[in-house]
Amino acid sequence: MKEGDIVLTPVPQANGQIKNRPALFLREMPPFNDVLVCGVSTQLQQQVAGFDEIIKQQDADFASSGLVADSLFRLGFLALIPRNKLLGSIGSVATVRHKRLLKNLSDYLIE
Repeated sequence: MKEGDIVLTPVPQANGQIKNRPALFLREMPPFNDVLVCGVSTQLQQQVAGFDEIIKQQDADFASSGLVADSLFRLGFLALIPRNKLLGSIGSVATVRHKRLLKNLSDYLIE
């Protein structure tokens, strides 16, 4: 699995439960190669404009993503997951989308 992949992983939910969910592999983190992921949701109304990003069925990289419905990459829903907890990859997004999401996150953090 690599950066830009849509992975299945146990993700902590807002209510404290842990569920296997799709997440976007954003970056491998030192020193233990844990994986920084952001949540993927079909709750498009939760989008934070200019920060999160929606992938739609008509987008060029939707078919390769492995997702089954329009979805939201939620940069405000981050988790650091040990690599051995990743259950597998269902697909990937375009490099340009992955880089754009990283830039959105970086720009927010340095404001």
